[in-house]
Amino acid sequence: MSLLTSDYDFTLPEGQIARYPLARREDSRMLVLHRSERRMEHRSFRDFPTFLREGDLVILNNTKVIPARVFSDDGKIELLFLEAAGENTWKCMVKPGRRMRLGRTVTVGGVEGSVVGVLETGERIVRFAGSVDLNAVGHIPLPPYFERKCEPEDIQRYQTVYAAAPGAVAAPTAGLHFTPEILAQTPHAFVTLHVGAGTFKPVQAERITDHVMHREGYSVPPETAEAVAAAQRVVAVGTTSLRVLESRVRDEGSVKAGEGSTDIFIHPGFEFRCVGALLTNFHLPKSTLLMLVSAFAGRGFVLEAYAEAIREGYRFYSYGDCMLVV
Repeated sequence: MSLLTSDYDFTLPEGQIARYPLARREDSRMLVLHRSERRMEHRSFRDFPTFLREGDLVILNNTKVIPARVFSDDGKIELLFLEAAGENTWKCMVKPGRRMRLGRTVTVGGVEGSVVGVLETGERIVRFAGSVDLNAVGHIPLPPYFERKCEPEDIQRYQTVYAAAPGAVAAPTAGLHFTPEILAQTPHAFVTLHVGAGTFKPVQAERITDHVMHREGYSVPPETAEAVAAAQRVVAVGTTSLRVLESRVRDEGSVKAGEGSTDIFIHPGFEFRCVGALLTNFHLPKSTLLMLVSAFAGRGFVLEAYAEAIREGYRFYSYGDCMLVV
């Protein structure tokens, strides 16, 4: 078991970063990892329902990405509205920071705001004189590695087809492959975790145990708690769904209904008590997400799978292909 961040690194050819989605969601490739046999097979996401067995329950994160990327009316300040921090008050990431020191003002959509707090992590607390209509002035905040602005196609495609609970600044990308037709073939239930910008933050500590995780709010509906209790195997779609389930078991002893927040950091050595299979995308080097998948399937096996995916020309990251670990 490795706790060194450098042991979760890999080199990805630039051309394998998927900066745009495929024409059809279900056409994504799916690399299937059979843990017990340490065997891989190359499939299509259309085959996903065939890997489910009687008694399985698929858990999906139904968060919805909000148009959180905003520019000031004079175009000089870029803000990412991370989460509400009170009435007409938001925690924001800002660029450039030197223009948004304590007491500085900014106008968005005709509404003036002022910086009332500067956090140690660099985010600003901005209090506005009234409500800011993000749907009118905001843009979908695409991941930085896309290296492009939001285009009309992204408004639909950077959301899951079942997105229902607004609040995320990044999509739960393992769910982007589902179509309504495939979802209908899948016994499923929902949790909500509003994905924060911290999901893209690389681990910079030399040892992964020194990394401080970001905190994200979640909720588990009563019907989901009941379905999980009755399931023979729980299949998590995405690292966010898995973190909700394993956090609930860790904190409550079982997946109970309710709301909470989690900063759980799952890395090799973690004991999984709920999830039995995982659908996930291919993640960034040295990321907490890659470490989570390594905890679930074994670091060596996962890095072998990543090397295989690179050789076979798989598409990586948010709009890329996926991996099913069973």
